[in-house]
Amino acid sequence: MLNKRASGILLHPTSLPGRFGSGDLGADAYRFVDWLASAGQTYWQVLPLGEIGPGNSPYMSRSAFAGNLLLIDLAELADHGWLEQGDLEPLPEFHDGLIDFGLTQPFRMDRLRRAANNFFSNNKEMWHEYNSFCEEENNWLRDYALFMAIAEHQEGREWDCWPEALVRRNEQALRSFETKYAAEVGFWKFCQWCFARQWFRLKEYANSRGIRIIGDAPIFVAYQSADVWAHQELFKLDEGGRPTVVAGVPPDYFSETGQLWGNPVYRWETHESTGFAWWIARMRHAFRLADLVRVDHFRGFAAYWEIPADAPNAIGGQWVAAPGEPLFHALKHSFPQLPIIAEDLGIITPDVAALRDKFELPGMRVLQFAFGDNDANPFLPHNYAPNTVAYTGTHDNDTTLGWWSTLSERERTFALQYLNSAGQAIHWDMIRALSASVANTVIFPMQDILGLTSEHRMNFPGKPSGNWEWRFAWDQIKLDQTKELARISVECSRSQADK
Repeated sequence: MLNKRASGILLHPTSLPGRFGSGDLGADAYRFVDWLASAGQTYWQVLPLGEIGPGNSPYMSRSAFAGNLLLIDLAELADHGWLEQGDLEPLPEFHDGLIDFGLTQPFRMDRLRRAANNFFSNNKEMWHEYNSFCEEENNWLRDYALFMAIAEHQEGREWDCWPEALVRRNEQALRSFETKYAAEVGFWKFCQWCFARQWFRLKEYANSRGIRIIGDAPIFVAYQSADVWAHQELFKLDEGGRPTVVAGVPPDYFSETGQLWGNPVYRWETHESTGFAWWIARMRHAFRLADLVRVDHFRGFAAYWEIPADAPNAIGGQWVAAPGEPLFHALKHSFPQLPIIAEDLGIITPDVAALRDKFELPGMRVLQFAFGDNDANPFLPHNYAPNTVAYTGTHDNDTTLGWWSTLSERERTFALQYLNSAGQAIHWDMIRALSASVANTVIFPMQDILGLTSEHRMNFPGKPSGNWEWRFAWDQIKLDQTKELARISVECSRSQADK
C-alpha cells in the first residue's frame, strides 16, 4: 500500500490559523495544502475528524461517523446567504496561537444555528442536495441527530438517565420526539451536511495537488455517543445501560498508573455474529473521509486492557483477547486494498505483530523512543522495515525540542553520536535521519518543522486540561524552513517531484 517513498506533515485542522477562534475547513486549509505541495510533501495527517468530547479530545467523540462542527467554515455559509457579514466579526478575545474552547465553541455554535435557521426558512436552491445527503447517510445520521437533540433537551444527562422509552429506543417514542422537535433534529443534520460538503471539497482539492489525507480512527467510542445508544447490544453494558467494564492501557511510558480512558468495550461475540457489520460501515465511512486511515491502539484488536467500570485507575485491569483476525478478514473482504496504518505503539506482544504482518499493514515507529536502550531498539532507523510509517513524534509526544531538553545525559550522548549531530538543530537532524531511512513513509509534526518548544505540545496523556489547543500562525513559517524540508525530501527521494 505505502510502497513509494514519501513524507508528510501531522497537523489537525483545528491547529490552522483562522479568524474564528480555531482552524477550520476554510481558506487557511487550502493555503496549507498549497504549502505542503510547495514543500514537496505527499501526506497531510490529521487527528480524528469527529466531534470533540470531554477535555476537548477528538478521541472521545459523540459519534464515530459525524464530523466536528467546529471545523465548519463560517465564511462559506455566508457565501450562501445563510449568515450576514456581521455574523463573521470575530471576538476580540480570540487568540491566534491558542484555542479557547470556552469562547470558540459557543461562538461557532451560535453562528451555525443562525445559518440553519436561514437555510430552512429561505433556502430553495440547495434543498435537494441537503435531502439527498440525509437519505444517503441515514444509516447513522438519524440516530446521531436524535441523540444530539435528545441530549440537549435532557440537559446533557448521560443517555441511560433519559426517559425509559428513549433509553430503550422505543420507535414510537423516537418518532414522537422527532416530530415535536423537528427543527432541532434538522439542525444537527444541516451541520453534518455542511461539514461533509466542505470536507470533501477540501479533500478533492488536496488530491488534485498531489496531497493524500491520512485520517485517524480511534479503536473505541465514547459512552455518551450515538453509537453506544443506538447499538447497545454491541457493548458490554448492564441491564440499565451502564458499562460493566471500560477500556484503557496499563502503566506505561506516559503514566505510572496507566490510562483510564473510560470507553465502553465491545461485546465482540455479537460483532462477530453480524459479520462485523458495524465495523465495516464505520471503516467504509472512514475510507471516504481519508485516503488512508491510522487505526489508533491497534494492539487492542489482538487483546485490550479491560478495567472494572468503578476502578479509580487502570492498574487493576486485565488483558482480554479480541477477534482481530476474523475482523480484519471481514474488512479485507470488503476493502481489498485495506488502506490502514496500524498504530502499534505501547506494549506490543508477538500476537499483535503477527496480526499486523498477516494483513501486511504498515506499523509505526517514533524516533523519540529510540535512544533509551541500545542498537537493538526497534525505533532506531537502521532497524526499520520499508513497510513502516516513521515519526519524529506524534500528537501524544512532546515537540522534539521539548523532548530534547528533558533527555538524560546518556540518552543525549547516544542520540548525538547516532545522528552525527552537533545538537544545535536537533529537530532537523532527526527529520533528516528519518527521511534517509528505509521507511517508505515518514511524517513530521508541524511543530518540529517550525522548531517549537514544549509550550506548543498538542496533547499530554493523563493531563486533564490544556490539551488540543495549539495553533500556528503563518508568520511562523519561514522560507528557509520550507526550502529545507523540500530539499531533504528531494535528496531522500521523497518529493512529489520524484513521483
